[in-house]
Amino acid sequence: MSNPLVDMQKPEVIFCIGTNMTECHPVAATGLKKAIDRGAKLIVADPRRIGLADLSHLYLPLRVGSDTALLLGMAHVIAREGLIDEEFIENRTTGFDEFFEHISQWTPEWAETITGVPAKDIETAAMWYGGTNKGAIYYTLGITEHICGVENVQSLCNLALMTGNIGREGTGINPMRGQNNIQGAGDSGALPNNYPGFQAVTDPEYQAKFKAEYGRAVDLEKGITKVTALELCGDSIHAMLIDGENTLLSDPDREHCEHALRALEHLVVIDIFLTETAELADIVLPATAWGETDGVCTNTERRVQRMRAAVPPPGEAKPDWWIICQIAQRLGFKGFDFNAPKPIFNELCRVSPIYAGLDWERIDKSEYQWPVPHKEHPGTPRLHEESFVNGRGIFSNVHYRDPAETISEAFPVWLTTGRRLQSYHTRTQTGRAQGIDYLLSEESLEINPADIEKWELTDGEWCKMSSARGSINIKVKATNRSPRGTVFASFSFADVPVNLLTGSGYDPITHTAELKVCPVRLEPL
Repeated sequence: MSNPLVDMQKPEVIFCIGTNMTECHPVAATGLKKAIDRGAKLIVADPRRIGLADLSHLYLPLRVGSDTALLLGMAHVIAREGLIDEEFIENRTTGFDEFFEHISQWTPEWAETITGVPAKDIETAAMWYGGTNKGAIYYTLGITEHICGVENVQSLCNLALMTGNIGREGTGINPMRGQNNIQGAGDSGALPNNYPGFQAVTDPEYQAKFKAEYGRAVDLEKGITKVTALELCGDSIHAMLIDGENTLLSDPDREHCEHALRALEHLVVIDIFLTETAELADIVLPATAWGETDGVCTNTERRVQRMRAAVPPPGEAKPDWWIICQIAQRLGFKGFDFNAPKPIFNELCRVSPIYAGLDWERIDKSEYQWPVPHKEHPGTPRLHEESFVNGRGIFSNVHYRDPAETISEAFPVWLTTGRRLQSYHTRTQTGRAQGIDYLLSEESLEINPADIEKWELTDGEWCKMSSARGSINIKVKATNRSPRGTVFASFSFADVPVNLLTGSGYDPITHTAELKVCPVRLEPL
């Protein structure tokens, strides 16, 4: 996230794309509502008429998987109408001339043929965003969970660079993290291509640095992603440790995922509950929940926060760091003899430049947004104010690509998936709370009323939904939130495993699954 959450109240124009913020980030969304009350214009692009769309001044109901086309059309209009920030482009970017020529062909009329959004609305969105001095972009998994997720994000970067809407109050490109410490996990090196602090594992400088730090040779190659790891289960991978993730429910193509995990000789799961994934494990190690854990969390706005245990852990539950250190020691690794979270965090600060100015004592007294390069530094609420990390912002000449699978005679309906306010992720926690379960006790398939009639289904009754990977039974729910030809369900309920159907493709760079687009067929039961 380039800007702090407080900046959500300050833009003149807010562009939300691929984010159901009022359900998935309801607390943060209050800042957006305050901005609207103060006169900000809200543009919402989403296949469904989500609650956020009801608050918008301009709603763009694009076809699932067509985000890149929409953003190319907007870039075309911004360039055509001269709404670019020439001074910003000259001083802080590179590649604009080639980009300017590239987008000349992607007209809003062309974008309309792909997205279904009227060209005049694409033009309006571009004029509003390009014509303001404070334009902010917010997005989440609706942008990244596609085979073109990287191109989608690059397209958003193009819009911000064209207009200079970055590095200032009330602007920026702001991805909202899906879980509380996803940012902190990446910061700490839980990525296959980076050491802690996003230092590339293939860079000789960083290889030498970590070799000296730990007194042993380091792997000179990138690690593999989870997608690759699941492909190799039972082949070159014989054991796996899964920590705090219900992989069986959250990953696409459930049958493939379950087959992969069962092919392992040894599966270990660390979690606070016996999840569907933990039920497959040979060993389950009980972890502490957040209220039972001392440590540090880094949230969506890069804010490093101290966590303090409120209650002692039940039974044999132990903090994740303690469990991992004990496993490492038994495997014969040195340097894992930690007895508290303090020295672990201090090590992270020592090896990571973005945390260099922090330590346990400082974070115990206050919160800071990284980067914090030295001890006297107050933190960095806004990124890119004076310069970009790599020198200049780079324009990307992206192209539109169809999803991995498109609708056909056999599978004529678009399925898109997501989350619901009442059922957090795979319901590992919320599914065990009676009050929350009362609010939403089962999954349903949101279908436009006209489609229910056309497909001879019945509101409140069950239907069979099939994709190229399998079939599930799910209850029908009539709603105008779903457009004609597109249906929606969450992946939260184990008894309605929606992700059994998804999983036809992955982004080639990030290996993020295309969970937002899946052609299906519906039949009455």
